[in-house]
Amino acid sequence: MRVGVLGLGRSGLAAARLALARGDSVYASDSGDSPDLRAAAEEVRRADGDTEVGSHSIERLMQCDVIVVSPGIPPTSPVLTDPRLAGVRRIPELEFAFERLDSPVIAVTGTNGKSTTTALAAHLLRAADYDAPAAGNIGRALSDVALEAEPPDWVVVEASSFQLADIDTFAPRIGVVTNLSPDHLDRYPTVDAYYADKAKLFSNAVPSSIWVLNGEDEAVRALPGPAPGERRYFRTDRALDAGEQGGFVRDDELVLREREGDESLVRTREMRILGRHNHANALAAAIAAVAAGADTASVRAGLRTFAGLEHRLETVIESEGILWINDSKATNIASTIVALQSMTRPTVLLLGGRHKGEPYTKLLPWIGTHVREIVAYGEAAQRIESDLAASASVHRVDGSFETVVERAATLARPGEVILLSPACSSYDMFRNYEERGRQFKHLAQTRAETMHGQFHR
Repeated sequence: MRVGVLGLGRSGLAAARLALARGDSVYASDSGDSPDLRAAAEEVRRADGDTEVGSHSIERLMQCDVIVVSPGIPPTSPVLTDPRLAGVRRIPELEFAFERLDSPVIAVTGTNGKSTTTALAAHLLRAADYDAPAAGNIGRALSDVALEAEPPDWVVVEASSFQLADIDTFAPRIGVVTNLSPDHLDRYPTVDAYYADKAKLFSNAVPSSIWVLNGEDEAVRALPGPAPGERRYFRTDRALDAGEQGGFVRDDELVLREREGDESLVRTREMRILGRHNHANALAAAIAAVAAGADTASVRAGLRTFAGLEHRLETVIESEGILWINDSKATNIASTIVALQSMTRPTVLLLGGRHKGEPYTKLLPWIGTHVREIVAYGEAAQRIESDLAASASVHRVDGSFETVVERAATLARPGEVILLSPACSSYDMFRNYEERGRQFKHLAQTRAETMHGQFHR
C-alpha cells in the first residue's frame, strides 16, 4: 500500500517503521520542525521512505491508500480538513497497528487512571508468566509491538479518546473504562462529544467481549449501551449488587467476585500505591488480568509489588522539612482533585500550563481543605487567577518554569508539601507532561543539594 503518516512523534514514527517493514511505500510528514523530528525523518528516509518536516504535502497525501494520523493532530487541523483528502481512508495509529497485530488486546480508556490501570494490568499478567507489554499512550507505540517477530500473549493498550475517534476495526478482547469526567474541552465542542469518542471502544463488540466498568460511575455504566459482551464491575464505595461479577473493596481488602463466589485478593495496606482512586485502578486491572487467564495467586503477588508510575503522585524528595511531589500527569481538573484528596499536609500547589476548557473553580472545595498557597503559571495563569483569587491565595508567576518552582519553594514551610499537579496540558512550555515532570524533579533535587551544601558550610 501507499501509506501516509501524519506526525513524526513516537506513534507516527512507529507507524512508518511498521509500514516500511511490511513493504509499503511511506510518505511521512510533520508540520513541526525540531531536532527530534528531523532525526525521525532521517530514520524514515534511511529505510527508503519519503519525509517532510515543517509542512504537509496535500498532493502527496492524495496519492495514498490510507493516512495514519498521530493522536496529537486535532481533527480541525488544516491538513485533516482539506477537502482534497476527503476520499482517502484515514485511521489512527492504534487501528493501523491493531490490523497488523497477532495478539489479543486489553484496551483501557477513561478520563483518569488509564495509565496506572494499563501498567498494572500488564504487571499482573507478567506476574502470571504472560508476555504482556503495555502500549499505546503508555510504554511503547502499538505499531512497535506489531513489529515483533514473536507476538506477545497479550497487549495492554491505553487508548485515548483521540485514538478511538476514527477507529473502524479495532476490537479489544477485553475493554476497561476507569471513569468519566469532562476533559479535552479545548478540542471537543461538548462533554457529550468527548464521551461519544470514548464509547467507540464498544464499536466492534461481540458476545465474547468482556467489559470491565466502573460500577459507581453512572456515565461509565451507560457508555456501552446495548453493545454485546459480558459486563464486570468494580467499585470502592460498597459491595457489588446481587448477580454482578467483578470486584469491590470490603473493609480494607480488595475482593474479586466471580460466579464461584468472592475471593480476597490483598489488604489495601499491602499495596505500594495509595489512595481510594488506586484501589479502583487495582480492581479494574485485577479483573481484566483474571479475565485474560491470570491465576489469582499471581494477581495477588503482583498487586503487592506494583510500585506505581512516574509523574503520578510521585514522591521526589523531602528537604528542609518540605515534601516535593511530582504529579505532572494530572492534566485535567478531575486528576488534580484526586491528588488534593491524597494530601495529608498543608500544600503549596503548582497549577498551570495550557488551559483545557474547564473552570478552575471546580477545585475550590479541595483547595479550601488542603491548599495554603497556589502558584499559577503558564498560558492558563490569568484564567486560574481570575477563577480562584477571590477564594484562595494565588501567586501568579510569569516567566520560566525554574522561576515558578523557586517561588513555590519560598512560599513553602517545614511540614508542608510542594505539589506539581497542574490540571493543564504541558504544551505551552514542554513537549509533554513527562518533560515537565522531569524538570520539576531536577529543580527540586538541585535545590535540595544546594540547601544541603549551604547548611554544611
